[in-house]
Amino acid sequence: MTPIKTLYCRTFQLAFRLALPLLPYREPEPLCSITAIPPLLQDKQIHSVLLVTDHALRSLGVTAPLEQTLEQAGVHCAVYDGVVPNPTIQNVEEARQRYLQSGAQAIIALGGGSAMDCAKGVGARIARPRKPVRKMKGLLKILRATPLTIAIPTTAGTGSEATLAAVITDPQSRHKYPINDFALIPDYAVLDPAITLGLPPFVTATTGMDALTHAVEAYIGGSTTKLTRRMSEQAARLIVQYLPKAYTDGSNLAARQAMLQAAYCAGVAFTRSYVGYVHGVAHSLGGQYGVPHGLANAVILPYFLEEYGPACWEKLGNLAKASGLAQSSSSSEHAAKAFIAWIRQANRSMGIPESIPEIRAEDIPQMARHADQESNPLYPVPKLMDQTELEGIYHKLMPKEAAQWISKPSPAPSGTISRPEPHSA
Repeated sequence: MTPIKTLYCRTFQLAFRLALPLLPYREPEPLCSITAIPPLLQDKQIHSVLLVTDHALRSLGVTAPLEQTLEQAGVHCAVYDGVVPNPTIQNVEEARQRYLQSGAQAIIALGGGSAMDCAKGVGARIARPRKPVRKMKGLLKILRATPLTIAIPTTAGTGSEATLAAVITDPQSRHKYPINDFALIPDYAVLDPAITLGLPPFVTATTGMDALTHAVEAYIGGSTTKLTRRMSEQAARLIVQYLPKAYTDGSNLAARQAMLQAAYCAGVAFTRSYVGYVHGVAHSLGGQYGVPHGLANAVILPYFLEEYGPACWEKLGNLAKASGLAQSSSSSEHAAKAFIAWIRQANRSMGIPESIPEIRAEDIPQMARHADQESNPLYPVPKLMDQTELEGIYHKLMPKEAAQWISKPSPAPSGTISRPEPHSA
């Protein structure tokens, strides 16, 4: 990165850090069960709500207890269950129409990060009916109160129930971008471990590593506070202890509860201290190929931690010690490398790959440009990188055989370079 751009990024990040104490951050009020929702709505004289979820969850009956509970309480519940992984602008607009047609007064999001992001997008469009989703990209483009929003996570990973961000995909440009505004922080978060008991092992793994990515990036960045450091440490400690248990025994209620708490803590941390290049690259992969966000974060995280090197050793080492992965007497370098080694070992043990097979070399410049535009100057990373440097990470994320083909091409008999078939998703 050029000295001028470096100065601009660091000045922007310093100004934002100094402003942190003055910004209207808040935390959702926690609820322990869906049974707490009807009395809350009745108290606020809300008689109609929109439930935002996905078809798979509804077809499996996951939403049925909530729908029945609301019906018994006399609360009309309209449902939009068309949310897809990496929710699109179309999802937001369809759900918004359902909200308006049903006369809803509040929004309930039930699902993973995709359902919550879509619900936040609906809230933003209700608050700003004349502003299209594409114009909401970036920071503080809403600045108006959204409808009362209740978030019910069915996965322990995204932390969206506690954050000010919604990530929406524009399918036309294949670009996935965040919308960040204090108005998007849900009013209530229902942390009910029973809802997560049916989560498949691989989804448990990738969402759990997603939560760890939030905790790590918030912790090693340059905009931490006492609160965010404490929340990140608690999240990392819980994930290290309980993610393997939740993965191997999905019916372990204590492990599920601990992972929900970890995801929430990590969400509180990164919504204040922000994330880093892991997310910038993951968002580009989600927009370009539909790679699930948690999976992308899990694969990418160790590559950036290694790339940051000494710039993150002290903070990452402290997080390793707080998580029980290193002794308090260990050097920062040793502790940091122990943390990275644990991430790689945990990924292997849970079947998470070391590469992203969807990546095509010809797409890398555009994806790196999107990651650069999203990340700089906003994300207070330990080591700044520009588009060209980010391109190198994408190449590392390619399967080894593809990377070797790119770096060491061999002439085909015809004198042209043979191209391997693209990997399927």
